Amino acid sequence: MPVLQREVTREVNTVRPPEFSRSERVRVLVAAAVGSVVVGYAAVAAVLALISATATYADFSTSGVLSAAAPAWLAAHHVPLRFESGQLGVLPLLATALLMLLVGRTAAGTADRLGLYEPLQARGVVLSIAGAHAVTGGAIALIMGDGVVRATPAVAFFGCAAVSGIAATIGVARRCGLYEVVFDKLDPVALHGLRAGFMALFSLVSVGSLAVAAGLAVSWPTTSELFAGAGPSFGVGLGVFLLCLAYLPNAIIAGFSYVVGAGFSMGSVEVSPLKFVGGDVLPVPLLAAMPDAEYVWSPAVLVGGLLIGLIVGWTCRKVSDRSTSRVRAVLVAAITAAVGSLVLAATAGGRLAGGAFDPVTVPAGLLALAVLVWVLVPGALVAWLAGNRTKAAAAGVAEFVEPDYDEDEEAVDPDVVFEDDELTDQFEQLEVVDEDEFEVEEDLEDDDYYDEDEYEEDEYDDEVDDEEDVAEDVEEDVEEEEEPVEEDLDAEFDEMLGMESEEDLDAKPER
Repeated sequence: MPVLQREVTREVNTVRPPEFSRSERVRVLVAAAVGSVVVGYAAVAAVLALISATATYADFSTSGVLSAAAPAWLAAHHVPLRFESGQLGVLPLLATALLMLLVGRTAAGTADRLGLYEPLQARGVVLSIAGAHAVTGGAIALIMGDGVVRATPAVAFFGCAAVSGIAATIGVARRCGLYEVVFDKLDPVALHGLRAGFMALFSLVSVGSLAVAAGLAVSWPTTSELFAGAGPSFGVGLGVFLLCLAYLPNAIIAGFSYVVGAGFSMGSVEVSPLKFVGGDVLPVPLLAAMPDAEYVWSPAVLVGGLLIGLIVGWTCRKVSDRSTSRVRAVLVAAITAAVGSLVLAATAGGRLAGGAFDPVTVPAGLLALAVLVWVLVPGALVAWLAGNRTKAAAAGVAEFVEPDYDEDEEAVDPDVVFEDDELTDQFEQLEVVDEDEFEVEEDLEDDDYYDEDEYEEDEYDDEVDDEEDVAEDVEEDVEEEEEPVEEDLDAEFDEMLGMESEEDLDAKPER
C-alpha cells in the first residue's frame, strides 16, 4: 500500500544565550560570590542590631554588632562554636534555611544573567560561591583565634563550602537541567517511588509540626509564664521570640521523630511514645510543647506513620501490573524517606555547652529505621494486594486476544504520518471508499472490448475527413463570389469614364 508523505517545514526559533567574554564572565561570578557573602553577613548583623537596640541594658555599637555577627554568620552555616564551658552544636536550622535560600536565589540569578543552560556550565557558579563562603568562613575562624567564641578553621572552611555549595546547586539545578540529568536515568517505577518517598517525608514532617503545635496549644499557660519570666522589656521578649522562631525547625524534627516512635532526648530527659524519663529542661517557651509525663494515649501517635505508609502503598498500586515492580516502587520510597530523615536528624541535634542539658539528641539511625519500617511494611502490603493482577497463560499455549475496535470508525492508514497535526486531522476526515466500487467486470465479450488506441485512431480519421470537406466548400464559395465581384467593378469603372459597356460598343455600327 502506498505511503503518503509530505514534507512540512517548521520554523524553529532558537534563542541564543548572551555571549560574554572571559573577563566579563569572571566579573559576574566574582560579583555573585562576594555579593552572597556580604548580603548574608549584613542580614545577620541587622538581626543582632535589632535585638541590641531594643534590649534595655544592652550596649549598642556598630563595631560590637559587626564583630558579634561573625560567629553568628558561622552558626548560620551550621559550623559548631566553642566556648570555655563547652561546644555549642545545637544550631538554629531556620537561620541555615534562610541563608541557603539567599544563596540559591543568587546562584539562580547569576545563571540567568550568564544564559547558562547546560549541566556542566553550572560548576562555575557553584564553585565560585562555595569558594567565597569557604574562604570567608576559614578567615573568620582564624581571626577569632583563642577568644571567647572560637571555631575550628578547617571545620569552618569545609562547613561553609558544603552549605553554600548545596544551596547554589539547588538554585541552578532547574535552569541548567540538573534535574533532567538525574531523573532521566531512572525508570518509571523508580521515579514514581522517589516522588512517593519525598511525599512521605514531607507528610511525616507535617505530622511532627502538628504535634508541636498541639503541645504548644495544650501548654499555653506555661508558655505565657516563660515569656513573662524572661524579662519585662520589649527587647528581651523580642529576643526570646526570635530564639524560639530560629529553633522551631529543630523542634519540628524532634516532633517528627516522636510521632514515628524514635523520640528524642535532652540530657537525661528522654521522650518517646513508648518510653518517658522526666527531668528538668531549659526555661525556653518552645520547650513547653514537650510532654511532662507518660500518658496512656501516647502510643496512639504512631497511627500517623501507619497511615502515611498505607498512603504510599496506595499511590504505588498502579505503577505496574507486576507485583514485584509495585513493591520495588514502595522500597524506593521507603529508602528515600529514610535517607531524608537521617539527614534532618543529624542536623537537628548536637552538643549544648556541656551542661545538664547536654547533649540534645535526635537518634538519626533509629529514626531512619523507623521511617523505613513504617513506609515499607504497610506500603508493600497495600501495593501487593490492591494492585492489578495479571493471570499467567499456560505454558506453550498462546492466548489470542481479539483487538477491540469499532467497525463504524473511519479507518486510518497507520503508515501515513504527517509532521503537522493539522494535516493529520484533515487526512483523517477524508472519506474512505471501498474497493468493491472500483471493480472491473472480467467477463467481457469480444464485441464489447474497448481498445483505447483503436478508438483514438478512428476519431482522428473522422476529424481529418471533416476538415477536408469543410475546406472544399470554402474554396467553391470563394470562386463563386470572386466572379460577380470582378464584373461589377468593370461596369462601375466604365460609367465613371462615360464609356459604354463592351457589349454596347460591339453592337454599334462602324463609322
